Amino acid sequence: MAEKGKLIGIGVGPGDTELLTLKAARVLKTVPVVFSPKSSKEKESIALSIVKPILEERKDFKRLMLVEPIFPMIEDKKELEKIWNSAAEMIAQYLDSGRDVAFITLGDTSIFSTYSYVQKKLIDRYEIETIPGITSFTACAAARNKALVEQNDILTIVPKIDDRLDDVLEYSDSVVLMKASRNTSELESTIEAKNREKEIYSVQNCTRENEKIIEGFSTEKPYLTTTIIQFKDD
Repeated sequence: MAEKGKLIGIGVGPGDTELLTLKAARVLKTVPVVFSPKSSKEKESIALSIVKPILEERKDFKRLMLVEPIFPMIEDKKELEKIWNSAAEMIAQYLDSGRDVAFITLGDTSIFSTYSYVQKKLIDRYEIETIPGITSFTACAAARNKALVEQNDILTIVPKIDDRLDDVLEYSDSVVLMKASRNTSELESTIEAKNREKEIYSVQNCTRENEKIIEGFSTEKPYLTTTIIQFKDD
C-alpha cells in the first residue's frame, strides 16, 4: 500500500503574487496536486490567479493535477456541509494514492478560510501542514501606510454585522469589516453616527493592479473590498 500523502493548506495572501511566502512558493513549485475552489463554474478562482505565475514556471506544469471544486457562496448549513464533505473525500482520494495536495485559499488559512472546513474533516486521518498567508486587512493597512492598532488597542474583525454591532463599536479601537461589499446604507449610517471621533477608509482590490483606496465607505463595493474604522479616543 502506498504511503499516504500530506494535505498542505496555503494562504496565498490578498492578491499580489509577490506577497506569497517563500515557503508557499516552494511548495507550489513541487506539489503534484493543487485544489483551488471557486464560487461557480463561470468564475476563475482569485486564489488561483495569484499563484498561476508560480505554477506556470514549473517544467511539469502540463502534468500538474489542478482540481477546482465548486464552493458556492450560500448560507444553507446543510448544503455547505455536503459540499465540504464531498471536497474532503475528493482530497482523501489523492492523499490515499500517496500524492500530496495543496489547498489554496485567499488571505490567511486561519481567518474565515474555505480550507478550514476540509482541514477539520481530515485532521484525524492524514498528516496536515498549514502555511499562513498575509491577510487582506494587514495588506490594507500597509497600502494606507498606517498602523491598525497600537499599544493596548483592541482590534475586532467582523465578517457580518448583526445585533452585536453596538458592542463592537463601543469596545473596539479598530474595526475591520471583512466583507464590506455587503454593507448597507443603514449600517454605514449607524457607524458614521456613532458618537466617537473616527477615521474610516476602504480598500478595493488591495495589492492588485486595480487597487483603490477610498476615504470613508466604498460606493462601488466590488467583492474584494475591506473597510477599516479607527476610533481616535484620547
